[in-house]
Amino acid sequence: MNIILFDGLCNLCNRIVPILIKYDSKDKLSFSAQQSSAGIIIMNKHKLNSKNESVVFIKGKDVFFKSNAIIEIAKLITGWPSLFKYLTFFPKTFRDVVYDFIAKYRYRLFGKKSHCTVPSPSQLKKFV
Repeated sequence: MNIILFDGLCNLCNRIVPILIKYDSKDKLSFSAQQSSAGIIIMNKHKLNSKNESVVFIKGKDVFFKSNAIIEIAKLITGWPSLFKYLTFFPKTFRDVVYDFIAKYRYRLFGKKSHCTVPSPSQLKKFV
């Protein structure tokens, strides 16, 4: 199973999830907010920090963070979001500096929710 663990309080993350669901034409992805009970269980199982400042992508037994997670996710989807797989042409150090900048200011730039968003009924099957 391929699981994306995202920040359920982040407005940017909550806007991206429906886009990923739309372009996951082969139903290869599942989602869980890091703050949800399922997210906490998954993070504990993989010995991940609960104060994680990164999207986490679990692909089988492999765990990817930051820009590597985005690239691996992009490899599994279709449409324009799949273009993010070409980030591999940039050095990881550069990609992660950009990622860290966005992660650091995401609440200020996009806002923060007071609680995790409940997915719509059509999206619910994609959530763990």
